[in-house]
Amino acid sequence: MAGINKVILVGHLGKTPELRHLDGNVSVTSFPLATSETYNTKDGRRVEQTEWHNIVMWRRLADVAAKYLTKGKLVYIEGKLRTRTYEDKEGIRRYTTEVVADNFKMLGRKSDFEPENKETQGPTNKNTREDKAEEEVDYNENKEEDDDLPF
Repeated sequence: MAGINKVILVGHLGKTPELRHLDGNVSVTSFPLATSETYNTKDGRRVEQTEWHNIVMWRRLADVAAKYLTKGKLVYIEGKLRTRTYEDKEGIRRYTTEVVADNFKMLGRKSDFEPENKETQGPTNKNTREDKAEEEVDYNENKEEDDDLPF
């Protein structure tokens, strides 16, 4: 039987993704993602524990993430764990484990993904049902659509 390497995370971006282009114009972006859980200790104290994950996205997925994701946004990410080695500036061999994302969903309200500069937008009615509704915007690495919009 073959092994399974599957990671599912829901968390907040620790910083806005930075898009880079490698040889052959291959897009790649990476960013930290924070996941938190809370639990109660035996003496009744509530404790929150945060884990940080290094996320890497390639090609069209990287392009879309760089376009729509910003620091603090809530996202659902699916991918696989990869450990790689590299040499640091002092020539010391280092190891890092990353989540290589296959797809992601932007979670939250529709207004969470509108441009920050409200002056460039037309008037909006914050009492509309669409603005209050929770919305998921989904992008999958394997989609074969002509446009780059995730919704």
